[in-house]
Amino acid sequence: MLIGRDKEKQTLLNALNEEYSQFIAVYGRRRVGKTFLIREAFDNKFHFQYTGAANLSSKKQLARFRRALKEQGQQDTPELTNWGDAFSELKRFIINQTVGKKVIFLDELPWMDAPRSGFLSELESFWNGWASARKDIVFIVCGSSTSWMVKKIIKNKGGLHNRLNHRISLNPFPLGLCEKLALSRGLVLNRKQILEAYMIFGGVPYYWSLLQKGTSITAEIDRLIFSPDGELHDEFEMLYASLFKKPEPYIRVIELLAKKKMGLTRQELLLAGKFEDNGQFSDILKDLEWCGFIRSYNMIGYRSKSDIFQLIDHYTIFYYEYIDKARQGSNYWRSMLGTPKYNTWCGLAFERTCLWHIDQIKNKLGISGILTNEYAWRCLPDETLGRPGAQIDLIIDRSDDIIDLCEIKYSKDSYTITSTYADELYRKRNAFVSTTGTKKAIHTVMVTTDGLIHNEYWGDIQAEIQLQDLFL
Repeated sequence: MLIGRDKEKQTLLNALNEEYSQFIAVYGRRRVGKTFLIREAFDNKFHFQYTGAANLSSKKQLARFRRALKEQGQQDTPELTNWGDAFSELKRFIINQTVGKKVIFLDELPWMDAPRSGFLSELESFWNGWASARKDIVFIVCGSSTSWMVKKIIKNKGGLHNRLNHRISLNPFPLGLCEKLALSRGLVLNRKQILEAYMIFGGVPYYWSLLQKGTSITAEIDRLIFSPDGELHDEFEMLYASLFKKPEPYIRVIELLAKKKMGLTRQELLLAGKFEDNGQFSDILKDLEWCGFIRSYNMIGYRSKSDIFQLIDHYTIFYYEYIDKARQGSNYWRSMLGTPKYNTWCGLAFERTCLWHIDQIKNKLGISGILTNEYAWRCLPDETLGRPGAQIDLIIDRSDDIIDLCEIKYSKDSYTITSTYADELYRKRNAFVSTTGTKKAIHTVMVTTDGLIHNEYWGDIQAEIQLQDLFL
């Protein structure tokens, strides 16, 4: 059953009713459900479909393409020596189909583009010189290598420039859809347990589909990740190797960002990773951002105008915190519960979860329609001014002349603002105003798992957001 994706599904189905042929690209990170969406939208009924295979030569890829044509009805398909031949045979196959819209689905498109294969130019010729001139083609392309899809299809500067009718960027699920997915699979979980799974898996549907009912999230994490034969035991290596032909420099960037909660500037990454300052490094950062592993943001009052790059992928963060350091067997995660390291991780992972739910936070604040910029913030101690250092988990800088300073706290019960913490909030607010020089009104917002105790210290809090609000 397809969970969510209503807008994306409707975009695909609407193509069947358009007067002219439609060219649609679907892209997103590995395991996010691109192929599942397309197959469910069309009830797995295509006039032609083909899925590229990883690490094959053009000759072998073409042999597979020929076999697909024969299996789907064109028995007299000759040997294919190049992609020009392949697309010519595809045209012949489609021309012989019955009246009506013909849906063509090419999956894992980047894997077809072997070096010196000429694949992309022949794809351009197929669409520009033939399919786009007809009125009966729905041409859907898809790929997990998001960087390839963006550079070669979405932002193509050659023959496919501005040729797409629709681009569908498939993002991971928010908490609310993960809850629906869990319910559809018969999993009985409360929202704290769903949050725990989200802080490890993020909103990647495939990971959630592996969870089995009748057991606990803790036991499932041990089974899937820490058991030697678990389905996700080697997921990290497979994830980056499947997305990037040369994953080593990408992983070096990820490793550096995994050590810095609030992120690093480009210059800091260059120095720490000993990278060369060139366009290739810029492409690495863009690729990682397009794939949803990192985000970039600007920080008000920061000494540098450069973007700050921050790691936001839940599974990758969990990998560096636990999996890479301790493959301790099938009971490892259960042994971590309640330890100081576990409690610290919960706090940091909940902060990352909130970054993935900015829309839900804005909705709760009643500012969904207001233009905002979101970032983390920090300032170093200044002994001359007698000012201690400070950092704020999430800033929502609003166009209505208000800045929300969001403090994010994970706790097992309702959170209590103590006298000491109230003083800390006051110091942070003053440090932010004095450092940035902002004239906007400053609101302190508390984002917690179970709400606040309304004692004598909560009066300065302008708004409260709880875990349940992130599910909306």
